[in-house]
Amino acid sequence: MRHYQVRDVMTADPVTVTPATPIKDLADILVRQRAGALPVLTRQGQVAGLVTEADLLRKEELQTDPDGQHPRHLTYRSRQAIATAETAREIMSTHPATVRAGATVAEAARLMDRQQVTCLLVVDENRKLLGMVSPRDLLRVFLRPDEQIRAEIVSEVLTSYLGTNPALVHVDVTDGVVRLAGELERKSMLSLILPLTRAVDGVIDVEGQLSYAIDDTRWPAVPDLPDY
Repeated sequence: MRHYQVRDVMTADPVTVTPATPIKDLADILVRQRAGALPVLTRQGQVAGLVTEADLLRKEELQTDPDGQHPRHLTYRSRQAIATAETAREIMSTHPATVRAGATVAEAARLMDRQQVTCLLVVDENRKLLGMVSPRDLLRVFLRPDEQIRAEIVSEVLTSYLGTNPALVHVDVTDGVVRLAGELERKSMLSLILPLTRAVDGVIDVEGQLSYAIDDTRWPAVPDLPDY
């Protein structure tokens, strides 16, 4: 069963800046592009950092209120550096969260949640930028057409994985909610079919009214053997 990967939903060739890009230009690009973040690249095209809207807002805040309540990790010197920053180099995050293009959407979502970020840079093994992925991009998996979801359940779950006759199971998908009804060949399939169906990209929920033809969960009775 193939799951959506980051390369399927990422924004390829995003707008980028250099470490020398002036702060005013950063703000202009963010506003015009309606972007939340800008990758900062070296001349060789490798990721040097990331500038976000929050970085620029923090600079504005520190300029007007340098002694106010700010995150504890910001020392007086770092607050001063941000307040007086003139280029991307002085304000960017130098270790942005990254992900590989071959990661699944679920893996990217877990990484985003664990890192507490709203943007992942998609890089190759040489840290060359391939794209960007945002929470909105990851949500595209839930926009799969119902018929596409149904076809995958029939071909991948019922036929390929379980090896049961798909003609005996009615699969209905409405707005991502799957309803299964009919008969499976073996009882052992009952415990597998619902989690397998939930694992299909785009499935919101699964309901099942299923019976079985053969109970393969019970061992046949062993006859008493004579003593020798």
